[in-house]
Formats: sequence, structure tokens, C-alpha cells
Amino acid sequence: MKKFNISGVIISAGIALLTGFISSILSGNPSTVYKSLTLPPYSPPGWLFGVVWPILYILMGIAAYLIFISVSELADKRKALITYAAQLLVNFSWSIIFFRFQEYGLAVVVLALLLLLVTLTIMYFYDLNRLSACLLIPYYLWLIYAFYLNTGVFVLNYNAI
Repeated sequence: MKKFNISGVIISAGIALLTGFISSILSGNPSTVYKSLTLPPYSPPGWLFGVVWPILYILMGIAAYLIFISVSELADKRKALITYAAQLLVNFSWSIIFFRFQEYGLAVVVLALLLLLVTLTIMYFYDLNRLSACLLIPYYLWLIYAFYLNTGVFVLNYNAI
């Protein structure tokens, strides 16, 4: 592994955080939309999302940085980081689809694609740096929970569309 550089970690985590921040801005008013929905059982309070997502983005950024500095084959690193970037792009689009456009069914499909991409990212990261893969596990678990919530919102609010 190359030398760990705190500036690199900050930049990598900053990219992930900025992606989430811009997505949030483009999503309109998520808290108003969330409060207006009929929610499935075990739905969290709206404020929790603002706590959880930054933590997950920071973990994602650290994981990507560990892959970036790994001494793995360039082709393997490239494949892993391209998959990471693809999942980050799909993650970016989900909030906009769900909150701005309130397309809950499409958002379920986007989350399914996101889960697939994160699964691949974890697999590719695991082959290069096990810690980086482990850092993505909380994100993956949160996405499974989000998939449940999104599916519930779609089912419970279908007639309201």
C-alpha cells in the first residue's frame, strides 16, 4: 500500500459528501415530501437521514481512497473505482427521482440497481483491500433498509400519485 495521506482521504471523502450534498439540493425539499408520505412500519424520523448519510459518505470516501492507494494492478483498481463511481452516480440520482419527481416506483428500480452496483463494488474492493470492503457494509445495510422503505412508500402511496 502506498503512503496514507490525510489530504487524500479528505479529498476522497469530500467528493462523496459533495455528491450527496448536490443531490440533496437538486432534490427540492426532501423533509416536506417525507412528512407528506404514508410511511411503512419502522420508518425513521426524518432528521436521522441527515445524520446517517454524511457518515456513510465519509466511509465510502475512505474506502475509495484505500483502493486508490493500494498497490494492486492498475486494471483491477480501475475496475473497482469505475464501479464505485457508477454507484455514486446512481446514488446521486435516487434522491432526485424520489423527492423532486416523486417517482417512487422508478426509485425502487434505481435502488435495486444501486444495490447491485454496491454489491459489485464491495466484491471488487474486497479483492484489493478488505478494510475498504468492510467500510461499505454499513452503506449496504442502509440501502437494504432504504429499499424496504422505498418499496413501502411506493405501495402505500400508489393511489396518491
